[in-house]
Amino acid sequence: LTEWKYQRYMRDYLSTSLSLDRNVGRLMKYLEEAGLLGNTIVIYTSDQGFYMGEHGWFDKRFMYEESMRTPLIMRYPKMLKGGLVNNNLVQNIDLAPTLIELGGGKVPSDMQGRSLVPLLKGQVKKGQWRTSLYYHYYEYPAQHSVYRHFGIRTDRYKLIRFYNAENYWELYDLQKDPNEMKNLANNEKYAALMKGLKIQQQGLLQEVKDEEALNILDIEQTEK
Repeated sequence: LTEWKYQRYMRDYLSTSLSLDRNVGRLMKYLEEAGLLGNTIVIYTSDQGFYMGEHGWFDKRFMYEESMRTPLIMRYPKMLKGGLVNNNLVQNIDLAPTLIELGGGKVPSDMQGRSLVPLLKGQVKKGQWRTSLYYHYYEYPAQHSVYRHFGIRTDRYKLIRFYNAENYWELYDLQKDPNEMKNLANNEKYAALMKGLKIQQQGLLQEVKDEEALNILDIEQTEK
């Protein structure tokens, strides 16, 4: 039964991907035939990716790389040359500010995302862009039974704090362990690194005013 469910899931998933690919092609063909392709901003991205057995999971709400990393492809001939690759840390909340700026509007000050236009124009120097990303999932108990957790991801490390139903930390070196199979949170060699990541994490929590996560960190610091 488990094998049957897995095979059906995989076939449905890949069929959906094929349909998406086909219909993106139809859309692009229409824009070209209508003479609109050169003046249209096309962004291809996705929701979080579902696991296909990695970590033994099938859902998508965990902070592991399989679902945290999503495709982001942009086409805008007026500004972008084909084939460019940018490895800066960006998020889906950056898309709205980007489109507002490209459309000539003013990005509201209360938007948490950052416009990608400076990155697209190659105007961002080293140290001028964000160095970490923040994530928080809090809908438990719920249909998918994913434990509540929040965390921070830098270009190399990821620190995750599970809480409520289960309480523990996870730390991964994405350079040495890209599949996140070895939790380093209890390794004394990484104690200083964890401390630094927690300080960065606290800064991001304060930035987005995540009181629930801030309270958890405050309690742990008080207990120590």
